[in-house]
Amino acid sequence: MPFELLICLRYLKAKRKSTFISIISLISTAGVSLGVMALIVVLAVMTGFEEDLKEKILGTNAHVVVIRNGLPMDEYRQVMEKLTAMPGITAATPFIYNQVMLSSGRNVSGVVLRGIDVPSDRLVTRLNASLVEGNTDNLDPKMGDGAVALPGLLIGKELARNLNLRLGDRINVVSPMGNITPLGMIPRMKPFRVVGIFNTGMFEYDSTLAYVSLTQAQTFFDLGDTVTGIQLKVKDVYHTGELAREINRVLGSDYFARDWMQMNRNILFALKTEKVVMFVILTLIVLVAAFGIASTLFMVVMEKTRDIAILKSMGATGSSIMKIFVMEGLIIGVIGTLLGVASGLLIALNLEPIIDTIQKVTGQNFFSKDIYYLDHFPSQVVPADVALISVTAVLISFIATLYPAWQASRMLPAEALRYE
Repeated sequence: MPFELLICLRYLKAKRKSTFISIISLISTAGVSLGVMALIVVLAVMTGFEEDLKEKILGTNAHVVVIRNGLPMDEYRQVMEKLTAMPGITAATPFIYNQVMLSSGRNVSGVVLRGIDVPSDRLVTRLNASLVEGNTDNLDPKMGDGAVALPGLLIGKELARNLNLRLGDRINVVSPMGNITPLGMIPRMKPFRVVGIFNTGMFEYDSTLAYVSLTQAQTFFDLGDTVTGIQLKVKDVYHTGELAREINRVLGSDYFARDWMQMNRNILFALKTEKVVMFVILTLIVLVAAFGIASTLFMVVMEKTRDIAILKSMGATGSSIMKIFVMEGLIIGVIGTLLGVASGLLIALNLEPIIDTIQKVTGQNFFSKDIYYLDHFPSQVVPADVALISVTAVLISFIATLYPAWQASRMLPAEALRYE
């Protein structure tokens, strides 16, 4: 064992005259541990929320959407064949997108109506998995209403609650772009039947989206054999930007492709910024603990002035003296980091039962599922985040040791022993 490490370990042991310094060392270790633990838990929760939000966005929307600039897409079958032949694209489905009003009795609500091709849409989105009642197969006119069969309509859970609708209820779909008559513009209206209710977990989707079959949408909007655009599913959801640019190059200027990150960039940017800001703020806890490490080393240097002088008189170099105190501060930082990582992982990996226990004991509901639209408390530990936090904490602890260790290395034996 190097003599610098041996002396460092002896300085860390508490003695009667240095008990106060040892207490400060313990406080500094606890500060580093607390900061690391808080960073791991907070970043795990924020990552969990971010991944949960991404999953909901990708469950309702496609990875890439291709539309024609300002015009309906009439040759969509040929475009779909060309797109599915491109590497990285696994499935494609046409869609129609328009704004309408839903009328049920005295209740009226404006929604976005999507016309989907049910068989191919299942390969691209996870709409069928979000259904709580009904089935997407019933979007075609299979349910009878006396002698007249009504086409099916899927609505969100919140929209069904607002309009007081249940499975099987009749509802009118009204388009503001109606027919021109001698009396003026008459809105186009058609009755549908609720054949399914979905719950994506996002209020915006569940309260403003409705689905019909592609053929019914084409008939209702008088589009003929045209669609609004094509939805695509890709292999790698995190490299859709490059794929969208390649699609724009292949299809030409008449078409425009947008990936899911571009369509949701505001909320994704907000989540990313918030995560970075929280990392910086919580790192200040470790920084405060680093001041404690520096203060401990300053007091140790003052107390061990005689020992430093004797070591130098015996031939110890300034770099060896500096190593002693750098090692002492690093040991404090490393121990605090290890304790923080262990406690942070323990909490982050068991956060949901911990929250449930606290809520039962206190009787307070800190995380209402009805408000946040989550059936669990999301917490996801990313190994890269844990590694970054650990390296940052040890690096801050190392930097905090440099100045007091440098001061100790510059001490002259004669000056140190003058008043001894």
